[in-house]
Amino acid sequence: MYDIIVIGGGVAGLSAAMYGGRLGLKTLLVAEMMGGIMNFAHLIENYPGIESISGIELAERFKSHAARYEVEFVEEKVENVERTKNGFRVSTKQASYEGRTVIFATGGEVRKLGVPGEREFEGKGVYYCALCDGALYQNKVVAVVGGSDGAAKEALLLTQYASRVYVIYRGDKLTAEEMNQKKLLSNPKIKLIPNTNVIQIKGSKVVKEVLLDKEYEGKKELKVDAVFIYIGRVPASQLASKLGVNLNSKGEIITDKHSKTNIEGVYAAGDVTDSPFKQIIVGAGDGVKAAYSAYTYLKNQKVQHIGDV
Repeated sequence: MYDIIVIGGGVAGLSAAMYGGRLGLKTLLVAEMMGGIMNFAHLIENYPGIESISGIELAERFKSHAARYEVEFVEEKVENVERTKNGFRVSTKQASYEGRTVIFATGGEVRKLGVPGEREFEGKGVYYCALCDGALYQNKVVAVVGGSDGAAKEALLLTQYASRVYVIYRGDKLTAEEMNQKKLLSNPKIKLIPNTNVIQIKGSKVVKEVLLDKEYEGKKELKVDAVFIYIGRVPASQLASKLGVNLNSKGEIITDKHSKTNIEGVYAAGDVTDSPFKQIIVGAGDGVKAAYSAYTYLKNQKVQHIGDV
């Protein structure tokens, strides 16, 4: 029997596991991929105390820190979470694990654009990760769809490969951090197309152009070799919902200031929650709060042998 089972291997999950272990709790982290979306971040430059670091390196530091406290790791996808007499059962295809408390740190899944051609050309010019696929488009013309800080970072990374990067976004202003906005505006390879939506992705065997809902330089057709879609993420809250955890209208897990959900012994942290600011530093703090809340709960329950399997 574990004191805490953390579901999710991103910043929130790794932080929760690290702190759970540090508090002397028998802690298990189960995740399909350790590091989560940090693995796909080219550079992280807004984490306090670390001026610049790759996402992969930061993820490894988080995991290494957690491992110092004898946290156990299982790299498998969680299929089901259910209540038991003494707590909860977390199941993968390979095994089941019993825990007194559960922390959902499941993050989000890529939000699709939902236009004709997107599904048809996935992997053939439609992508969701510049770090993964940007190098395929050396000296090519690409488009990034989205105006968030994440989209800005995608565009800046793509300038290392592409000859031209269009940033297409539906608002009249970018919502990226001020520093990244300045970088976008000063980069000669980047062209901004505001107040515009991509309504179709077209091509033959691969992407050839996107269709816009309004004219850009006299045409609605924009010739591109690839489209990188970065319009946010959908909360991966299905397992929590099935357990009976309350969600908001966006599908995010509703938590209080202590990372508690409506179910006793169940906590949530990071991008899957209703926290309005989705950042690595926020996810780390959420994870720590969730672990400490679980610790307090177990102490108040006067659970015997905390830290024992």
